[in-house]
Amino acid sequence: MTPDEYLKFERESEIKHEYLDGEIFAMAGASKSHNRIQATVTGMLYTQFVGRPYESFGSDQRVKVDATFYTYPDISVVCGEAEFDESELDTLLNPIVIIEILSPSTEIYDRGKKFQRYRELDSLQEYVLIAQDSMRIEHYLRQGEKWILTDARGSDALVALPSITCALKLSDVYAKVDFEDIDTP
Repeated sequence: MTPDEYLKFERESEIKHEYLDGEIFAMAGASKSHNRIQATVTGMLYTQFVGRPYESFGSDQRVKVDATFYTYPDISVVCGEAEFDESELDTLLNPIVIIEILSPSTEIYDRGKKFQRYRELDSLQEYVLIAQDSMRIEHYLRQGEKWILTDARGSDALVALPSITCALKLSDVYAKVDFEDIDTP
């Protein structure tokens, strides 16, 4: 499938699909914990963005990494004016921060090939991976050609997001997550 065929198909589809190297992949639904974390982090960012030039988008916002990769991050953040591909305004081009909430079925992909592709985005400065099954956030910060990892664990930990001058306190991120209720493989 060409990128144009994908976009036409996707705009008419009732479910989301990722596009990777000419193939499309249906996106699965999310767990209760995943949705709680996503809603909480979106709210935390929103309150920190008041009066500042940042905007966050949820998992229904498609991001174009390049002509061979379109995807739907859990949360993406832009600084200043959001840039979109084409006139439809449904495909974001310039995220500065991308946040993925890890699921058992996507964790390897999110850490590997997906992050490898995300690094091709010139605008991207930070990549954040949030675990569902424990209080853990992995934060990658671009410094020139390198990506520096910070691994935050436990309720007292804080993850700084310097490109957007924000922070995520793990006790707040996980406030409504019941780890007893999570299915683990």
